[in-house]
Amino acid sequence: MIVFINGRFVPEEEAVVSVFDRGFLYGDGLFETIRIFNGKPFRWPQHLERLQSGAAFLKIKLPFAPNKLRGFAGELIAKNKMPDSLLRLTLSRGVGVRGYSPKGALCPTLVMSLHSAPKMDLKSPSKWKLISSSFRLPANELLARFKTCNKLPQILARAEADAAGANEALLLNTNDLVVEGASSNLFWIGRGTIFTPPLVAGILSGMTRAVVFEIGSRLKIPVLEKNIRLKNLALTDGVFLSLSSLGIVEAQSLDGKILNQSPFVGKIASAYNEMLMKA
Repeated sequence: MIVFINGRFVPEEEAVVSVFDRGFLYGDGLFETIRIFNGKPFRWPQHLERLQSGAAFLKIKLPFAPNKLRGFAGELIAKNKMPDSLLRLTLSRGVGVRGYSPKGALCPTLVMSLHSAPKMDLKSPSKWKLISSSFRLPANELLARFKTCNKLPQILARAEADAAGANEALLLNTNDLVVEGASSNLFWIGRGTIFTPPLVAGILSGMTRAVVFEIGSRLKIPVLEKNIRLKNLALTDGVFLSLSSLGIVEAQSLDGKILNQSPFVGKIASAYNEMLMKA
Protein backbone atom coordinates (compact mmCIF):
# COMPACT_ATOMS: atom_id res chain seq x y z
CA MET A 1 0.00 0.00 0.00
CA ILE A 2 1.27 3.46 -0.95
CA VAL A 3 0.39 6.34 1.36
CA PHE A 4 0.57 10.08 0.74
CA ILE A 5 2.15 12.04 3.58
CA ASN A 6 3.19 15.68 3.44
CA GLY A 7 3.81 15.74 -0.29
CA ARG A 8 5.46 12.31 -0.59
CA PHE A 9 4.21 8.93 -1.74
CA VAL A 10 5.73 6.25 0.48
CA PRO A 11 5.11 2.58 1.40
CA GLU A 12 2.76 2.32 4.37
CA GLU A 13 5.56 1.11 6.69
CA GLU A 14 7.33 4.42 6.05
CA ALA A 15 4.21 6.54 6.51
CA VAL A 16 4.89 7.72 10.06
CA VAL A 17 4.31 10.92 12.02
CA SER A 18 6.03 12.26 15.12
CA VAL A 19 4.94 11.02 18.55
CA PHE A 20 4.74 14.74 19.37
CA ASP A 21 2.22 15.44 16.61
CA ARG A 22 -0.83 17.12 18.14
CA GLY A 23 -3.16 14.85 16.19
CA PHE A 24 -1.66 11.90 18.07
CA LEU A 25 -1.46 13.68 21.42
CA TYR A 26 -4.79 15.49 21.50
CA GLY A 27 -6.83 14.62 18.42
CA ASP A 28 -6.05 18.15 17.23
CA GLY A 29 -7.09 17.78 13.62
CA LEU A 30 -9.71 16.85 11.06
CA PHE A 31 -10.46 14.02 8.68
CA GLU A 32 -12.65 13.16 5.72
CA THR A 33 -13.71 9.76 4.38
CA ILE A 34 -14.48 9.86 0.66
CA ARG A 35 -15.97 7.13 -1.51
CA ILE A 36 -13.92 6.38 -4.61
CA PHE A 37 -15.85 4.86 -7.50
CA ASN A 38 -14.42 4.22 -10.99
CA GLY A 39 -11.30 6.03 -9.85
CA LYS A 40 -13.16 9.24 -8.97
CA PRO A 41 -13.80 10.71 -5.50
CA PHE A 42 -17.56 11.06 -5.00
CA ARG A 43 -18.52 14.57 -3.89
CA TRP A 44 -14.91 15.71 -3.66
CA PRO A 45 -15.76 19.48 -3.76
CA GLN A 46 -18.22 19.12 -0.88
CA HIS A 47 -15.81 17.07 1.22
CA LEU A 48 -13.01 19.54 0.60
CA GLU A 49 -15.27 22.48 1.43
CA ARG A 50 -16.08 20.92 4.81
CA LEU A 51 -12.39 20.23 5.42
CA GLN A 52 -11.49 23.83 4.55
CA SER A 53 -14.26 25.18 6.78
CA GLY A 54 -13.10 23.02 9.67
CA ALA A 55 -9.48 24.01 9.13
CA ALA A 56 -10.45 27.69 9.15
CA PHE A 57 -12.46 27.18 12.35
CA LEU A 58 -9.55 25.42 14.05
CA LYS A 59 -7.06 27.86 12.50
CA ILE A 60 -5.05 25.11 10.80
CA LYS A 61 -3.57 26.09 7.45
CA LEU A 62 -4.02 23.53 4.68
CA PRO A 63 -0.49 22.80 3.38
CA PHE A 64 -1.67 22.28 -0.23
CA ALA A 65 -4.03 24.12 -2.55
CA PRO A 66 -7.34 22.34 -3.35
CA ASN A 67 -6.35 21.54 -6.96
CA LYS A 68 -3.03 20.09 -5.78
CA LEU A 69 -4.81 17.88 -3.24
CA ARG A 70 -7.16 16.59 -5.93
CA GLY A 71 -4.19 15.77 -8.11
CA PHE A 72 -2.43 13.95 -5.27
CA ALA A 73 -5.59 11.95 -4.56
CA GLY A 74 -5.85 10.86 -8.19
CA GLU A 75 -2.19 9.88 -8.21
CA LEU A 76 -2.62 7.88 -5.01
CA ILE A 77 -5.59 5.99 -6.48
CA ALA A 78 -3.58 5.18 -9.62
CA LYS A 79 -0.45 4.10 -7.73
CA ASN A 80 -2.46 1.70 -5.57
CA LYS A 81 -4.67 0.53 -8.44
CA MET A 82 -7.75 0.96 -6.23
CA PRO A 83 -10.48 2.59 -8.37
CA ASP A 84 -13.20 1.29 -6.00
CA SER A 85 -12.16 2.19 -2.47
CA LEU A 86 -12.38 4.62 0.44
CA LEU A 87 -10.04 7.58 0.72
CA ARG A 88 -9.14 8.74 4.21
CA LEU A 89 -7.74 12.27 4.37
CA THR A 90 -6.33 13.35 7.74
CA LEU A 91 -5.13 16.85 8.63
CA SER A 92 -3.30 17.45 11.92
CA ARG A 93 -1.98 20.70 13.37
CA GLY A 94 1.44 19.07 13.54
CA VAL A 95 4.12 19.42 16.21
CA GLY A 96 4.03 22.33 18.67
CA VAL A 97 5.01 23.18 22.22
CA ARG A 98 4.08 20.88 25.09
CA GLY A 99 0.54 21.39 26.42
CA TYR A 100 -2.81 22.34 24.98
CA SER A 101 -1.68 25.64 23.48
CA PRO A 102 -1.38 25.42 19.66
CA LYS A 103 1.51 27.87 19.84
CA GLY A 104 4.42 26.93 17.60
CA ALA A 105 2.54 24.32 15.57
CA LEU A 106 3.23 25.89 12.18
CA CYS A 107 3.73 22.81 9.98
CA PRO A 108 0.50 20.80 9.63
CA THR A 109 0.58 17.11 8.81
CA LEU A 110 -1.55 15.88 5.91
CA VAL A 111 -2.00 12.18 5.17
CA MET A 112 -4.09 10.38 2.54
CA SER A 113 -4.59 6.62 2.52
CA LEU A 114 -6.82 4.17 0.67
CA HIS A 115 -8.85 1.32 2.10
CA SER A 116 -11.00 -1.38 0.56
CA ALA A 117 -14.61 -0.30 0.02
CA PRO A 118 -17.25 -2.47 1.70
CA LYS A 119 -19.10 -4.81 -0.61
CA MET A 120 -22.46 -3.49 -1.78
CA ASP A 121 -25.08 -6.05 -2.83
CA LEU A 122 -27.56 -3.99 -4.83
CA LYS A 123 -29.94 -6.93 -5.25
CA SER A 124 -30.01 -7.84 -1.56
CA PRO A 125 -28.84 -4.84 0.48
CA SER A 126 -27.96 -5.39 4.10
CA LYS A 127 -30.26 -4.24 6.90
CA TRP A 128 -28.71 -3.12 10.14
CA LYS A 129 -29.46 -3.88 13.74
CA LEU A 130 -29.29 -0.71 15.84
CA ILE A 131 -28.94 -0.07 19.54
CA SER A 132 -29.26 3.16 21.50
CA SER A 133 -26.02 4.22 23.14
CA SER A 134 -25.63 5.27 26.76
CA PHE A 135 -23.32 8.10 25.69
CA ARG A 136 -24.59 11.59 24.92
CA LEU A 137 -23.57 14.33 22.52
CA PRO A 138 -23.85 18.01 23.47
CA ALA A 139 -26.70 19.85 21.76
CA ASN A 140 -25.81 22.98 19.76
CA GLU A 141 -22.17 21.89 19.55
CA LEU A 142 -20.33 24.01 16.96
CA LEU A 143 -17.55 21.45 16.51
CA ALA A 144 -20.11 18.82 15.46
CA ARG A 145 -20.24 20.50 12.04
CA PHE A 146 -16.76 19.18 11.25
CA LYS A 147 -15.12 15.75 11.27
CA THR A 148 -12.65 16.42 14.05
CA CYS A 149 -10.22 13.76 15.22
CA ASN A 150 -11.92 13.81 18.64
CA LYS A 151 -14.44 10.97 18.38
CA LEU A 152 -14.43 9.27 21.79
CA PRO A 153 -18.25 9.33 22.25
CA GLN A 154 -18.66 7.71 18.84
CA ILE A 155 -15.94 5.16 19.56
CA LEU A 156 -17.50 4.18 22.88
CA ALA A 157 -20.96 4.03 21.30
CA ARG A 158 -19.65 1.76 18.57
CA ALA A 159 -18.03 -0.45 21.20
CA GLU A 160 -21.46 -0.83 22.80
CA ALA A 161 -22.88 -1.84 19.42
CA ASP A 162 -20.10 -4.40 18.92
CA ALA A 163 -20.73 -5.88 22.36
CA ALA A 164 -24.46 -6.15 21.62
CA GLY A 165 -23.92 -7.74 18.20
CA ALA A 166 -25.41 -4.69 16.47
CA ASN A 167 -24.23 -2.92 13.34
CA GLU A 168 -24.52 0.63 14.62
CA ALA A 169 -25.31 2.68 17.73
CA LEU A 170 -27.59 5.70 17.82
CA LEU A 171 -26.54 8.57 20.06
CA LEU A 172 -28.84 10.95 21.89
CA ASN A 173 -27.91 14.51 22.76
CA THR A 174 -28.07 16.27 26.11
CA ASN A 175 -31.70 17.20 25.36
CA ASP A 176 -32.61 13.47 25.16
CA LEU A 177 -33.23 13.65 21.40
CA VAL A 178 -31.94 10.99 19.02
CA VAL A 179 -29.43 12.75 16.77
CA GLU A 180 -27.17 10.44 14.75
CA GLY A 181 -25.35 7.15 14.49
CA ALA A 182 -21.78 6.66 15.63
CA SER A 183 -20.66 6.85 11.98
CA SER A 184 -23.85 7.78 10.15
CA ASN A 185 -26.66 10.29 9.82
CA LEU A 186 -30.17 9.28 10.87
CA PHE A 187 -33.40 9.43 8.85
CA TRP A 188 -36.93 8.19 9.46
CA ILE A 189 -40.13 8.12 7.45
CA GLY A 190 -43.63 9.13 8.39
CA ARG A 191 -46.74 9.79 6.29
CA GLY A 192 -44.88 10.06 3.01
CA THR A 193 -42.18 12.37 4.34
CA ILE A 194 -38.54 11.75 5.20
CA PHE A 195 -37.22 13.37 8.38
CA THR A 196 -33.75 13.90 9.81
CA PRO A 197 -32.52 15.76 12.92
CA PRO A 198 -31.51 19.42 12.42
CA LEU A 199 -27.85 20.38 12.51
CA VAL A 200 -28.37 22.42 15.68
CA ALA A 201 -29.17 19.17 17.50
CA GLY A 202 -25.39 18.63 17.46
CA ILE A 203 -24.89 16.44 14.39
CA LEU A 204 -22.40 16.24 11.56
CA SER A 205 -23.50 17.75 8.26
CA GLY A 206 -22.81 14.55 6.34
CA MET A 207 -22.12 14.56 2.62
CA THR A 208 -24.48 11.62 2.01
CA ARG A 209 -27.06 13.35 4.20
CA ALA A 210 -26.98 16.27 1.75
CA VAL A 211 -27.39 13.85 -1.15
CA VAL A 212 -30.59 12.49 0.44
CA PHE A 213 -32.06 16.00 0.35
CA GLU A 214 -31.18 16.22 -3.35
CA ILE A 215 -32.72 12.83 -4.06
CA GLY A 216 -35.88 13.72 -2.16
CA SER A 217 -36.27 16.84 -4.27
CA ARG A 218 -35.75 14.85 -7.48
CA LEU A 219 -38.25 12.14 -6.47
CA LYS A 220 -40.69 14.71 -5.06
CA ILE A 221 -40.44 13.18 -1.59
CA PRO A 222 -40.34 15.88 1.12
CA VAL A 223 -37.21 15.78 3.31
CA LEU A 224 -37.57 17.86 6.47
CA GLU A 225 -35.51 18.50 9.59
CA LYS A 226 -37.22 17.54 12.82
CA ASN A 227 -36.32 16.38 16.33
CA ILE A 228 -37.42 12.99 17.64
CA ARG A 229 -37.23 11.06 20.88
CA LEU A 230 -36.05 7.48 21.05
CA LYS A 231 -39.43 6.01 22.02
CA ASN A 232 -41.04 7.64 18.97
CA LEU A 233 -38.43 6.43 16.50
CA ALA A 234 -39.71 2.87 16.83
CA LEU A 235 -43.22 4.06 15.87
CA THR A 236 -42.23 5.51 12.49
CA ASP A 237 -42.86 3.97 9.06
CA GLY A 238 -39.17 3.17 8.60
CA VAL A 239 -35.64 4.15 9.60
CA PHE A 240 -32.47 4.40 7.54
CA LEU A 241 -28.93 5.71 7.82
CA SER A 242 -26.62 7.50 5.42
CA LEU A 243 -22.82 7.25 5.34
CA SER A 244 -20.09 7.75 2.77
CA SER A 245 -18.80 4.18 2.86
CA LEU A 246 -22.11 2.40 2.15
CA GLY A 247 -24.50 5.11 1.01
CA ILE A 248 -28.01 4.26 2.26
CA VAL A 249 -28.61 1.48 4.80
CA GLU A 250 -32.04 0.47 6.09
CA ALA A 251 -32.50 -0.28 9.79
CA GLN A 252 -34.05 -3.62 10.65
CA SER A 253 -34.33 -3.31 14.42
CA LEU A 254 -33.67 -0.94 17.31
CA ASP A 255 -32.77 -2.27 20.75
CA GLY A 256 -34.12 -5.66 19.73
CA LYS A 257 -37.46 -4.34 18.48
CA ILE A 258 -38.28 -4.92 14.79
CA LEU A 259 -38.80 -1.67 12.90
CA ASN A 260 -41.29 -1.01 10.12
CA GLN A 261 -39.90 -1.21 6.58
CA SER A 262 -40.72 1.45 4.00
CA PRO A 263 -40.50 1.24 0.18
CA PHE A 264 -39.13 4.79 0.28
CA VAL A 265 -35.78 3.48 1.52
CA GLY A 266 -35.28 1.34 -1.56
CA LYS A 267 -36.12 4.28 -3.81
CA ILE A 268 -33.64 6.52 -2.03
CA ALA A 269 -30.94 3.82 -2.08
CA SER A 270 -31.44 3.13 -5.80
CA ALA A 271 -31.26 6.83 -6.62
CA TYR A 272 -28.09 7.19 -4.55
CA ASN A 273 -26.40 4.23 -6.28
CA GLU A 274 -27.33 5.70 -9.65
CA MET A 275 -25.76 9.04 -8.72
CA LEU A 276 -22.60 7.29 -7.48
CA MET A 277 -22.19 5.32 -10.71
CA LYS A 278 -22.75 8.37 -12.91
CA ALA A 279 -20.43 10.69 -10.98
